[in-house]
Amino acid sequence: MITMIADNNFIETNRNSWNKRTQEHFASGFYNVKGFLNGDTSLHPLDIDLLGDVKGKKILHLQCHFGMDSISLSRMGAKVTAADLSDEAIAKARHLAAKTGSDAEFICCNIFDLPDYLNDKFDIVYTSYGVINWYPDLDKWGALISRYLKPQGKFVMVEFHPVLWMFDTQFEKIEAAYSRDEPYITLSETYTNAAEKGLYEEVTWNHGLSKVLQALLNHELQIIQFEEYDYSPVNLFGKMTEANGKYRLKNKEGLIPILFSVVAKKQD
Repeated sequence: MITMIADNNFIETNRNSWNKRTQEHFASGFYNVKGFLNGDTSLHPLDIDLLGDVKGKKILHLQCHFGMDSISLSRMGAKVTAADLSDEAIAKARHLAAKTGSDAEFICCNIFDLPDYLNDKFDIVYTSYGVINWYPDLDKWGALISRYLKPQGKFVMVEFHPVLWMFDTQFEKIEAAYSRDEPYITLSETYTNAAEKGLYEEVTWNHGLSKVLQALLNHELQIIQFEEYDYSPVNLFGKMTEANGKYRLKNKEGLIPILFSVVAKKQD
């Protein structure tokens, strides 16, 4: 485990990792691209509920991967701009947009470089599932969200709970801190159910809930809703039981928080 890296090395390490894993994700049943192309939404019911009526709204989707959620939002009548640091993922997103006739626009960059590519304001900024762990500076992240929201605009976030990342992938023992400033550098399989799995180097951080909420509060964002959940919309590492589309940890149902959500409003 390495705890010190050069300031920008983690961006290139993670970009390379996501470029390599994109095809594995795209081909996997986990993402169900075939069903998506046939009209299925990729958005989970929780996200749809938190977002509310998006018809006619301008939405900025941060860390969009290959764009299925972004395109799903555009199918619901939103005007969507989305960004991700992976060249391969953005190429796939643009391909899917063309195949589905979506007008969603995709920008390839590290999200903190987004002001070099985009000068606009949005009704909603949205991000979800495995996003904040890729960056060390959540205060900078909060400032970026605030910069792109209109006055009274809404930020919507659904994320895996930081308690979850304390455990090993078997959910049998604690192996990481709930929250710390130093990164974790790992070499591991990705989360999809692809037939052939590669190993990918990644640099991540564990951020406790106080860091997340304070990063938003520091930048004129008023928290109007915060919730925690004991289920996931996906089967993490194949170690969960399913009921009504909700996955809970096998033999630990209700004992460990799996998700949290935040809705915040940009103050005038």
